[in-house]
Amino acid sequence: MEAYLDNSATTRCLESVKDIVVKTMMDDYGNPSSKHLRGVNAEKYIKEARDVIAKTMKVNEKEIFFTSGGTESNNWALIGAAMANKRAGMHVITTAIEHPAVIQPMQYLAEQGFRVSYIPVGRDGKLNMQALEEAVCDETILISAMYVNNEMGAVQPIEEIAALIKKKKPGILFHVDAIQAYGKYRILPKKMGIDMLSVSAHKIHGPKGVGFLYVNEKVKIKPLILGGGQQKGMRSGTDNVSGIAGLGVAAKEAYTDFEEKISHLYRIKDLFIKGVSEIPDTVVNSREGKFGAPQIVSVSFRGIRSEVLLHALEEKEIYVSSGSACSSNKKLPISTVLKEIGLEKDLLETTVRFSFSHFTTDEEIAYCLEELNKIVPVLRKYSRH
Repeated sequence: MEAYLDNSATTRCLESVKDIVVKTMMDDYGNPSSKHLRGVNAEKYIKEARDVIAKTMKVNEKEIFFTSGGTESNNWALIGAAMANKRAGMHVITTAIEHPAVIQPMQYLAEQGFRVSYIPVGRDGKLNMQALEEAVCDETILISAMYVNNEMGAVQPIEEIAALIKKKKPGILFHVDAIQAYGKYRILPKKMGIDMLSVSAHKIHGPKGVGFLYVNEKVKIKPLILGGGQQKGMRSGTDNVSGIAGLGVAAKEAYTDFEEKISHLYRIKDLFIKGVSEIPDTVVNSREGKFGAPQIVSVSFRGIRSEVLLHALEEKEIYVSSGSACSSNKKLPISTVLKEIGLEKDLLETTVRFSFSHFTTDEEIAYCLEELNKIVPVLRKYSRH
């Protein structure tokens, strides 16, 4: 039996996504910038995807810009908005547990002369609201916060942050990395006070290499990619018709039978937490139920290096992660997220992330728990020598 429990790294494409990707590659393969019929037909896929995505968030279609994925969306939002608004101030804020696709652009902005504040978080991964309030000053122009943390599933109080911003300094832009949240929560940027929002297709059963950035029409932002003037000159480059079409289908499917899918996720998440908690010397770093994201569970297995457990599970065709997949080709680093939440030192290298999709079955959960109960005692026995 196989159990794919690494859905926060990537998800399997839907059949309907595969079909439209193939169709736009093999049949409707025109360049959407071309004026002839094939170009017009290709452009229709882009318009339809933009319309579908806008409807899922109740925003205007012209506020959706397609990108190569979450990393580009985050970079563009942070660097583009900071550079466009730097006359109003040179101070930006984020949390201490952001994805590298936010942390590194923030470091870049620091190199350009911006002052960057990193807000600490508690043991549950939620940012310290008092520290955030104290950090906001007259020079602050931009705040970025991850809706759902990719390593432990901590959920930030997005609407509370937006309300605080409005109270302290209404002109501050609020960017949300929603890469692990879109499709798992109903996100309404206008109502919630979000100015910019990043999404990646391959986290919601869409293709890799495509995503979008929502930008409120009132936001000043500079383009990072210049050239052919596509997307109103805001993001040049030949439109990835196949990827965008696949993203549109995946977005529509994500919010079809939404409550049923999310209920299933919460149920199997709690089923897994209950089972894994019964294994001696384990620490669950994610919160049960709706206090945390529905699809992510972080577990520390005392005395076992995460890489060792990961490969032992792989031999049983159980696929999990030791953290962010963005570091998968390197020597596994100590997680900044786990250090920031104050996880005990001896647990930092023993943590594994299990992540689910609405396709994950009870049988996969049961199989994983069964194998963990066999493997963990054996690995601990050998690790003592």
